[in-house]
Amino acid sequence: MTSDLSLPVALSMGDPAGIGPDISIAAWLNRKAWQTPAFLFIGDPQVIRARAALLGHDIPIRETDANAAPGLFDDAFPVLPIRCAQTVVPGVADARNAGAITGAIEKAVELTVSGRASAVVTNPIAKSVLYDAGFRFPGHTEFLADIAGRENGKAPLPVMMLAGPKLRAVPVTIHIPLKDVPAQMSAELIHETCAITARELRTRFGIEKPRLAVAGLNPHAGEGGALGLEDDAVIRPVIERLRSEGIDAVGPLPADTMFHDRARDTYDVAICMYHDQALIPAKALGFDDSVNVTLGLPFIRTSPDHGTAFSLAGKSIARADSLLAALRMAADLAANVAKQGAR
Repeated sequence: MTSDLSLPVALSMGDPAGIGPDISIAAWLNRKAWQTPAFLFIGDPQVIRARAALLGHDIPIRETDANAAPGLFDDAFPVLPIRCAQTVVPGVADARNAGAITGAIEKAVELTVSGRASAVVTNPIAKSVLYDAGFRFPGHTEFLADIAGRENGKAPLPVMMLAGPKLRAVPVTIHIPLKDVPAQMSAELIHETCAITARELRTRFGIEKPRLAVAGLNPHAGEGGALGLEDDAVIRPVIERLRSEGIDAVGPLPADTMFHDRARDTYDVAICMYHDQALIPAKALGFDDSVNVTLGLPFIRTSPDHGTAFSLAGKSIARADSLLAALRMAADLAANVAKQGAR
């Protein structure tokens, strides 16, 4: 399945000192063999030029806009320029470039919301670097929700999903300390997360009747209250409510038996109560080809499921598998949404 070739995917540069430029260059260089969807790189063209040279490639770079990018993609690496404030050294993060990093993300969203791009794909950022420049969000996901809410004054609930060939997993709570999870995983948060996930598996992934497997919080899903009360007091009533609303949800299930092969055959997505409960099995089962998808936004957003890998930048050893998967999934989801709208 392919997306409308008249619209590029908007690809933000991420932290320019990380492997975002490396894997973007690899995705373009192998565009024919990998059938890379046409993208518009949003970032500093000089970073791409210098990184390509460091990696031993002489690639044609064209500064352009979203309208022209698809037509140029076969012959040149298309870039919508956002200049870095400081010269970028591979592997050496610089908070003075934070404005360009966040500006590229905002521009990618702007192009997608305005209908000039089909989806947003974000290269990895280093949150600690952005924090030094005053970034006030726990991560990419929350920042994107804030951008989405600027028009109407209310940010939507962003739902993080790791999607790979063997598992889709959603954490209910995301970037918070483990000790704060029980207080944060309210019945309303669990319900809204599940409802958004079920809706977007239908509308964006084309799964007519999504099956949700909901993990418990405690070992053995609380063991009838012996190992914790949250599973029966908070999670189970939510599942009953979801089922009354026509959503196929089961649980709370012991998380230690949810992720083997036979168990995964029984559901389309695992809803987990905290970050690592979801991301450990997702990355163990598909580290190189899983994709970070943000549900609940008024636009499609995907991302590689790895970080900036500063130590690999500029060394010709960074793998582009996850970025390629993110680009392909973004294009496929955009095509699904277009098909739904045409019905």
